[in-house]
Amino acid sequence: MSMSQRPNVIFLIADDHRFESIGINGCSAVRTPHLDALGRRGTIFDQAHCQGSMHPAVCVPSRASLMTGRNIFASSCNPTADDYTTGQAECPAFTIPADLPTFPQRLREAGYVTHAIGKWHNDRAAFARSFSSGDRIFFGGMSDHDKVPLNAFDPTGVYATGDIRHEDGLSTDLFADAARRFLGAHGGGAPFFLYVAFTAPHDPRTPPPEHVVSPEAVTLSDNVLACHPFDNGDALVRDETLESFPRSLEAIRRHVADYYGMIAHLDAAIGSILSTADGMGLLENTVVVYTADHGLALGQNGLMGKQNLYEHSLHVPLMMAGPGITPGLRVPHLVWHADTRATMLDIAGLDVEESSDGQSLRKLLQGNYQAPRDTFCAAYRTSQRMIRTNRYKLIRYYPWSLFDHPATEGYPVPTPGSSVEQLFDLQEDPGEMVNLVWRGDLQPLRRQLALQLEDWQRRSGDPYASRMISSP
Repeated sequence: MSMSQRPNVIFLIADDHRFESIGINGCSAVRTPHLDALGRRGTIFDQAHCQGSMHPAVCVPSRASLMTGRNIFASSCNPTADDYTTGQAECPAFTIPADLPTFPQRLREAGYVTHAIGKWHNDRAAFARSFSSGDRIFFGGMSDHDKVPLNAFDPTGVYATGDIRHEDGLSTDLFADAARRFLGAHGGGAPFFLYVAFTAPHDPRTPPPEHVVSPEAVTLSDNVLACHPFDNGDALVRDETLESFPRSLEAIRRHVADYYGMIAHLDAAIGSILSTADGMGLLENTVVVYTADHGLALGQNGLMGKQNLYEHSLHVPLMMAGPGITPGLRVPHLVWHADTRATMLDIAGLDVEESSDGQSLRKLLQGNYQAPRDTFCAAYRTSQRMIRTNRYKLIRYYPWSLFDHPATEGYPVPTPGSSVEQLFDLQEDPGEMVNLVWRGDLQPLRRQLALQLEDWQRRSGDPYASRMISSP
């Protein structure tokens, strides 16, 4: 493949956007005409996931896995490090190992112009080797959307604190404006990889007036609960304290309405970026990707955040459109962030490393229905481990007494946790409300899933595998 044949890539990633909250994915209350159009123009993956996290900042390992194609244990210098007291951006939990190339780094080495805009929640060194240029860069997890601390691109990779600036406007608009500016200056030649990482729809959820959604327009999911039925090991993490206990339906409607407003604003900004690319004649040779780092509960299963292994928090949007991608296709197979990375390399004509935990989805994009895997596993801190098939899902919970937890000041101390197992039939019970773990006819399946989960823990380097409860 010659350089001129390599497609450009516009890679759009949101923060906290769950799969279900897009119009084309079945949500009538949220306005997403541009994402809906992108989905119709391309392929939608109906079972894309993140892999969880070893600390409450789920976006960090999710983005590291996306960048490196490795599991959440291998893609961090120390996945269990105390990431709240040693300077978030550069602590070992946030740092991608120097010997793991990111996929923008691979593209850059292959001749792509790699341009970054928006959020980067990993270390600065990994950012510096990944991108050849950038604009309005935010190192960190979250901020008010009208006060995002922004950095100009620093070719030295230092990004001194004194160089941070704040600009008037909301982050979604500022990032979209920077993306349009990059596209407008594109003069052809080398292909480009434009990475736009939005901070929306993460809280604080403050949609502009034209995108506000009324709580009365929100229909809540059947699995909204006043409280989670047991202590999941992180019941008082920051995200869970954003709403009082027990959750009222009125309060949850307000949270969801604000969330939908943020998504509508995000959708409009994405529309403006793609309109600019279309007006310049770029879309014919540009692959457009939309995804998110992870999802969010917002009242479902009695939870507010993403520090859990239910589908609302693991299940993310993933759609791709462009040359060589089948329009109007929906893929039902289990895929995850590492597969997205492998696909980007494959589309650019680059080999996927043998060490990768992901597989290219390029053949699926062309209508080949060979499933890349039969099961998918995920983890959350010391308290939760999960395995699922297309239909069934097993979650195991562990009490904190089994483990040594950091006692460092400022680190979010886990709640005591529970020794619980949940087995769900996702086909009959997509809201994960009916625990079937007691059913006699499902015990062979339960044992099989437990053994497969433990095998994944050992192979993936789960630092707590040896202490986890063995299969009954």
